[in-house]
Amino acid sequence: MANTKEIQKRMKSIRDTMKITSAMYMISSAKLRSAKQKLEQTEPYFYTLQSAIARFLRHMPDTTNRYFDQREQISDNEKKRGYIVITADKGLAGAYNHNVIKMAQELFSQGENNKLFVVGELGRQYFAKEGLEVDAEFKYTVQNPSLHRARVIADYVMDLYVNGELDEVYLVYTKMEKLLPLAKEDFIHPAPADIYQEEIKVESSMEEILEHVVPNCVTGYIYGALVESFASEHNSRMMAMQTATDSARS
Repeated sequence: MANTKEIQKRMKSIRDTMKITSAMYMISSAKLRSAKQKLEQTEPYFYTLQSAIARFLRHMPDTTNRYFDQREQISDNEKKRGYIVITADKGLAGAYNHNVIKMAQELFSQGENNKLFVVGELGRQYFAKEGLEVDAEFKYTVQNPSLHRARVIADYVMDLYVNGELDEVYLVYTKMEKLLPLAKEDFIHPAPADIYQEEIKVESSMEEILEHVVPNCVTGYIYGALVESFASEHNSRMMAMQTATDSARS
Protein backbone atom coordinates (compact mmCIF):
# COMPACT_ATOMS: atom_id res chain seq x y z
CA MET A 1 0.00 0.00 0.00
CA ALA A 2 1.35 3.43 -0.97
CA ASN A 3 2.42 5.68 1.89
CA THR A 4 1.37 9.31 2.33
CA LYS A 5 4.50 10.69 0.69
CA GLU A 6 4.00 8.57 -2.44
CA ILE A 7 0.35 9.62 -2.66
CA GLN A 8 1.24 13.30 -2.36
CA LYS A 9 3.93 12.90 -5.02
CA ARG A 10 1.43 11.22 -7.33
CA MET A 11 -1.14 13.98 -6.76
CA LYS A 12 1.45 16.65 -7.55
CA SER A 13 2.40 14.83 -10.75
CA ILE A 14 -1.27 14.72 -11.81
CA ARG A 15 -1.71 18.45 -11.08
CA ASP A 16 1.40 19.25 -13.12
CA THR A 17 0.10 17.13 -16.00
CA MET A 18 -3.24 18.95 -15.86
CA LYS A 19 -1.45 22.30 -16.10
CA ILE A 20 0.49 21.13 -19.17
CA THR A 21 -2.51 19.63 -20.99
CA SER A 22 -4.66 22.68 -20.18
CA ALA A 23 -1.95 25.01 -21.51
CA MET A 24 -1.58 22.95 -24.69
CA TYR A 25 -5.35 23.07 -25.16
CA MET A 26 -5.35 26.88 -24.92
CA ILE A 27 -2.39 27.20 -27.32
CA SER A 28 -4.05 24.98 -29.92
CA SER A 29 -7.31 26.89 -29.51
CA ALA A 30 -5.56 30.22 -30.20
CA LYS A 31 -3.70 28.85 -33.23
CA LEU A 32 -6.93 27.38 -34.58
CA ARG A 33 -8.72 30.74 -34.42
CA SER A 34 -5.78 32.51 -36.06
CA ALA A 35 -5.60 30.03 -38.96
CA LYS A 36 -9.32 30.23 -39.64
CA GLN A 37 -9.17 34.02 -39.61
CA LYS A 38 -6.34 34.07 -42.16
CA LEU A 39 -8.25 31.71 -44.45
CA GLU A 40 -11.42 33.79 -44.21
CA GLN A 41 -9.45 36.88 -45.24
CA THR A 42 -8.15 35.25 -48.44
CA GLU A 43 -11.17 33.16 -49.45
CA PRO A 44 -12.96 35.96 -51.36
CA TYR A 45 -9.93 36.38 -53.64
CA PHE A 46 -9.77 32.70 -54.56
CA TYR A 47 -13.53 32.43 -54.98
CA THR A 48 -13.25 35.31 -57.46
CA LEU A 49 -10.52 33.43 -59.36
CA GLN A 50 -12.70 30.34 -59.58
CA SER A 51 -15.60 32.44 -60.83
CA ALA A 52 -13.34 34.02 -63.46
CA ILE A 53 -12.21 30.60 -64.69
CA ALA A 54 -15.85 29.52 -64.89
CA ARG A 55 -16.67 32.60 -66.99
CA PHE A 56 -13.79 31.93 -69.36
CA LEU A 57 -14.77 28.29 -69.78
CA ARG A 58 -18.36 29.22 -70.59
CA HIS A 59 -17.00 31.16 -73.56
CA MET A 60 -14.44 28.51 -74.56
CA PRO A 61 -15.82 25.10 -73.46
CA ASP A 62 -13.62 23.24 -75.94
CA THR A 63 -10.34 24.67 -74.67
CA THR A 64 -7.35 22.36 -74.77
CA ASN A 65 -5.51 24.30 -72.08
CA ARG A 66 -2.81 22.11 -70.55
CA TYR A 67 -4.13 22.54 -67.01
CA PHE A 68 -7.38 20.85 -68.06
CA ASP A 69 -5.73 18.14 -70.16
CA GLN A 70 -6.86 14.79 -68.70
CA ARG A 71 -4.15 12.99 -70.72
CA GLU A 72 -6.57 10.29 -71.75
CA GLN A 73 -4.04 8.99 -74.26
CA ILE A 74 -2.00 7.65 -71.33
CA SER A 75 -3.26 4.44 -69.76
CA ASP A 76 -4.18 4.53 -66.09
CA ASN A 77 -1.36 2.14 -65.18
CA GLU A 78 1.25 4.31 -66.89
CA LYS A 79 0.22 7.67 -65.49
CA LYS A 80 2.79 9.44 -63.32
CA ARG A 81 1.15 10.65 -60.12
CA GLY A 82 2.39 13.04 -57.47
CA TYR A 83 1.03 13.03 -53.92
CA ILE A 84 1.38 16.09 -51.68
CA VAL A 85 0.99 14.63 -48.19
CA ILE A 86 0.32 17.10 -45.37
CA THR A 87 1.09 15.88 -41.84
CA ALA A 88 1.92 17.67 -38.60
CA ASP A 89 5.34 18.53 -37.23
CA LYS A 90 4.37 17.29 -33.78
CA GLY A 91 2.43 14.43 -32.21
CA LEU A 92 -0.15 14.47 -29.39
CA ALA A 93 -2.92 15.08 -31.93
CA GLY A 94 -4.93 11.92 -31.53
CA ALA A 95 -5.33 9.84 -34.68
CA TYR A 96 -4.85 12.79 -37.03
CA ASN A 97 -1.36 11.93 -38.33
CA HIS A 98 -2.04 8.20 -38.39
CA ASN A 99 -5.11 8.66 -40.61
CA VAL A 100 -3.31 10.92 -43.09
CA ILE A 101 -0.27 8.62 -43.37
CA LYS A 102 -2.44 5.52 -43.75
CA MET A 103 -4.41 7.13 -46.58
CA ALA A 104 -1.21 8.29 -48.30
CA GLN A 105 0.41 4.88 -48.05
CA GLU A 106 -2.61 3.17 -49.58
CA LEU A 107 -2.70 5.62 -52.48
CA PHE A 108 1.05 5.52 -53.04
CA SER A 109 1.05 1.72 -53.24
CA GLN A 110 -1.30 1.91 -56.24
CA GLY A 111 0.85 2.16 -59.35
CA GLU A 112 4.58 2.31 -59.94
CA ASN A 113 5.12 5.82 -61.29
CA ASN A 114 4.48 7.80 -58.12
CA LYS A 115 6.26 10.74 -56.55
CA LEU A 116 5.92 11.70 -52.90
CA PHE A 117 6.01 15.29 -51.65
CA VAL A 118 5.84 15.67 -47.88
CA VAL A 119 4.75 18.62 -45.78
CA GLY A 120 5.34 18.00 -42.08
CA GLU A 121 8.11 16.44 -40.02
CA LEU A 122 6.13 13.43 -38.79
CA GLY A 123 5.33 12.39 -42.34
CA ARG A 124 8.94 12.79 -43.39
CA GLN A 125 10.19 10.67 -40.51
CA TYR A 126 7.60 7.96 -41.12
CA PHE A 127 8.26 7.57 -44.85
CA ALA A 128 12.02 7.59 -44.26
CA LYS A 129 11.60 4.82 -41.70
CA GLU A 130 9.48 2.82 -44.16
CA GLY A 131 12.12 3.23 -46.87
CA LEU A 132 9.85 5.22 -49.19
CA GLU A 133 11.69 7.78 -51.28
CA VAL A 134 10.51 11.33 -50.72
CA ASP A 135 10.98 13.41 -53.86
CA ALA A 136 10.63 16.74 -52.06
CA GLU A 137 9.89 17.97 -48.56
CA PHE A 138 8.68 21.39 -47.57
CA LYS A 139 9.91 22.37 -44.11
CA TYR A 140 8.60 25.10 -41.81
CA THR A 141 5.24 25.07 -43.58
CA VAL A 142 2.87 23.18 -41.29
CA GLN A 143 3.20 25.42 -38.23
CA ASN A 144 2.88 28.58 -40.28
CA PRO A 145 0.66 28.06 -43.32
CA SER A 146 0.92 31.07 -45.60
CA LEU A 147 0.29 32.05 -49.21
CA HIS A 148 4.02 32.26 -49.83
CA ARG A 149 4.61 28.68 -48.67
CA ALA A 150 1.60 27.48 -50.66
CA ARG A 151 2.98 29.19 -53.77
CA VAL A 152 6.37 27.50 -53.32
CA ILE A 153 4.66 24.09 -53.30
CA ALA A 154 2.40 25.03 -56.22
CA ASP A 155 5.29 26.25 -58.37
CA TYR A 156 7.27 23.08 -57.69
CA VAL A 157 4.57 20.56 -58.61
CA MET A 158 3.21 22.61 -61.52
CA ASP A 159 6.66 22.70 -63.14
CA LEU A 160 6.74 18.90 -62.97
CA TYR A 161 3.23 18.73 -64.41
CA VAL A 162 3.93 21.15 -67.26
CA ASN A 163 7.19 19.35 -68.14
CA GLY A 164 5.41 15.99 -68.36
CA GLU A 165 7.09 14.53 -65.28
CA LEU A 166 3.68 14.23 -63.64
CA ASP A 167 0.32 13.47 -65.25
CA GLU A 168 -1.77 13.95 -62.10
CA VAL A 169 -1.24 15.68 -58.76
CA TYR A 170 -3.18 14.92 -55.58
CA LEU A 171 -3.47 16.55 -52.15
CA VAL A 172 -3.63 14.14 -49.22
CA TYR A 173 -4.55 15.59 -45.84
CA THR A 174 -7.87 15.19 -43.99
CA LYS A 175 -9.14 13.93 -47.35
CA MET A 176 -7.80 13.25 -50.81
CA GLU A 177 -8.30 15.82 -53.57
CA LYS A 178 -7.20 15.84 -57.18
CA LEU A 179 -5.26 19.05 -57.75
CA LEU A 180 -4.20 18.63 -61.40
CA PRO A 181 -5.43 18.40 -64.06
CA LEU A 182 -8.45 20.53 -63.29
CA ALA A 183 -11.87 19.24 -64.33
CA LYS A 184 -14.01 21.59 -66.42
CA GLU A 185 -17.19 20.24 -64.84
CA ASP A 186 -16.03 21.52 -61.46
CA PHE A 187 -16.23 25.06 -62.82
CA ILE A 188 -19.01 25.05 -65.41
CA HIS A 189 -22.52 24.91 -63.96
CA PRO A 190 -25.68 25.59 -65.97
CA ALA A 191 -26.68 29.21 -65.42
CA PRO A 192 -30.35 30.04 -64.71
CA ALA A 193 -32.26 31.09 -67.84
CA ASP A 194 -32.96 34.57 -66.46
CA ILE A 195 -29.29 35.33 -65.79
CA TYR A 196 -27.60 37.50 -68.40
CA GLN A 197 -24.44 35.88 -69.79
CA GLU A 198 -22.13 38.84 -70.30
CA GLU A 199 -19.61 39.15 -73.10
CA ILE A 200 -15.97 39.17 -72.15
CA LYS A 201 -13.61 41.55 -73.92
CA VAL A 202 -9.95 40.88 -73.37
CA GLU A 203 -6.78 42.42 -74.74
CA SER A 204 -4.96 39.07 -74.98
CA SER A 205 -6.39 35.62 -75.67
CA MET A 206 -8.41 33.78 -73.05
CA GLU A 207 -5.91 30.94 -73.24
CA GLU A 208 -3.16 33.32 -72.16
CA ILE A 209 -5.32 34.56 -69.30
CA LEU A 210 -5.93 31.00 -68.12
CA GLU A 211 -2.17 30.45 -68.07
CA HIS A 212 -1.92 33.20 -65.46
CA VAL A 213 -5.14 32.61 -63.50
CA VAL A 214 -4.95 28.82 -63.04
CA PRO A 215 -1.58 28.77 -61.17
CA ASN A 216 -2.97 31.31 -58.69
CA CYS A 217 -6.09 29.20 -58.28
CA VAL A 218 -3.99 26.07 -57.63
CA THR A 219 -2.01 28.03 -55.05
CA GLY A 220 -5.32 28.84 -53.37
CA TYR A 221 -6.32 25.18 -53.25
CA ILE A 222 -3.00 24.27 -51.62
CA TYR A 223 -3.23 27.15 -49.15
CA GLY A 224 -6.76 26.08 -48.21
CA ALA A 225 -5.53 22.52 -47.67
CA LEU A 226 -2.63 23.72 -45.49
CA VAL A 227 -4.95 25.78 -43.30
CA GLU A 228 -7.61 23.07 -43.09
CA SER A 229 -4.93 20.54 -42.18
CA PHE A 230 -3.50 22.92 -39.58
CA ALA A 231 -6.97 23.46 -38.13
CA SER A 232 -7.72 19.72 -38.06
CA GLU A 233 -4.41 19.03 -36.34
CA HIS A 234 -5.07 21.55 -33.58
CA ASN A 235 -8.68 20.50 -33.22
CA SER A 236 -7.52 16.91 -32.72
CA ARG A 237 -4.87 18.09 -30.25
CA MET A 238 -7.46 20.09 -28.32
CA MET A 239 -9.66 17.00 -28.03
CA ALA A 240 -6.70 14.85 -26.95
CA MET A 241 -5.61 17.40 -24.34
CA GLN A 242 -9.17 17.81 -23.06
CA THR A 243 -9.46 14.05 -22.67
CA ALA A 244 -6.12 13.94 -20.84
CA THR A 245 -7.18 16.79 -18.53
CA ASP A 246 -10.51 15.12 -17.77
CA SER A 247 -8.73 11.85 -17.00
CA ALA A 248 -6.37 13.64 -14.62
CA ARG A 249 -9.31 15.20 -12.79
CA SER A 250 -11.19 11.94 -12.36
